[in-house]
Amino acid sequence: MRSATIKDVAEQAGVSLKTVSRVINNEPSVHARTREKVQRAIDALGYRPDPSARSLRSTRAYAVGLVYDNPNAHYIISMQSGVLAACRKSGYGLQIHPCDSTSPRLAEELVALTAHARLAGLVLAPPMSEQPELIRTLAAAKIPFMRVISARQDPRDGYPCVYVDDRDAAYAITEHLIQLGHTRIGFLWGGRDHRSSPERYQGYEDALKDYGIALDRKLVLPGDYSFDDGFRGARKLLALKDRPTAIFGSNDEIAAGVLAAAHSGGISVPWELSIAGFEDSPFSKQSWPALTTARQATEEIARHAAQRLIGNLQRAANGEPLEEGNEGFSPELVVRGSTAPLRSAPAKR
Repeated sequence: MRSATIKDVAEQAGVSLKTVSRVINNEPSVHARTREKVQRAIDALGYRPDPSARSLRSTRAYAVGLVYDNPNAHYIISMQSGVLAACRKSGYGLQIHPCDSTSPRLAEELVALTAHARLAGLVLAPPMSEQPELIRTLAAAKIPFMRVISARQDPRDGYPCVYVDDRDAAYAITEHLIQLGHTRIGFLWGGRDHRSSPERYQGYEDALKDYGIALDRKLVLPGDYSFDDGFRGARKLLALKDRPTAIFGSNDEIAAGVLAAAHSGGISVPWELSIAGFEDSPFSKQSWPALTTARQATEEIARHAAQRLIGNLQRAANGEPLEEGNEGFSPELVVRGSTAPLRSAPAKR
């Protein structure tokens, strides 16, 4: 049995091929009643548009690229799921492109990728989305894109983005620990090439300052967004003579490493050490005890980024003005069993 074609849909709905094309592309110029009639024909015939074939038949491209470089597998899977959901809804294809964010030829690589793969635009994940020179190069090459970045408010820098307020969420986590009675709170950084790292550190530092707690630099350690760096960092902090009673890992992988280090050292969590992470990844719920964290809706953020990109592509194709302003998200504090009120000072070593 042959697959249904766009011509079959047009004949069953009693409309032109162009009208069917407009419905498939979610163009706003189609009357609601006509759109419903075409959609009924699509559903009845089981028609599924092929984005690559559409691109070959026209001058427009019907696929977007997701560009990323991140060691956090959960983050990448969530990004892919969110962007793919938006692409499927709008009849676009998706090309995944992992890359090296430190490559001096990254801009050249992405310009070539867009041309050779016939991509309509790019969704840029951190840290590429936060590299000003790369963004300027893509804009100069007239490549449509949508950034996912860390920012406290709309940056209004002339380039489209979806932004995440990491600073306020980190402040809320640190404040939670302080209100439990902790004053010696360790902080383990994520990768410094991600803007989320300094934003989360700023939230930590601001909370300490607002509660009149002096910052102890010995309790702040560099690292990356990984379990191993969390484990190593925690071992160093827990070896201090005046060790912390709580540790804030910049993401859940780091916090999981801290939890493993505490267990290996015979330190009871949360009674001797409270631990908090950031992101609300699946293993934050599955660890023992489950991690206090900040719920970051990565899949939803990615879906909105892709929707805004595709919406702008459709507006540009119709000669309409692009969507103004940017969209922000705020991660929310989630309290679980890894944090508890301070009971007593840890033993000196």
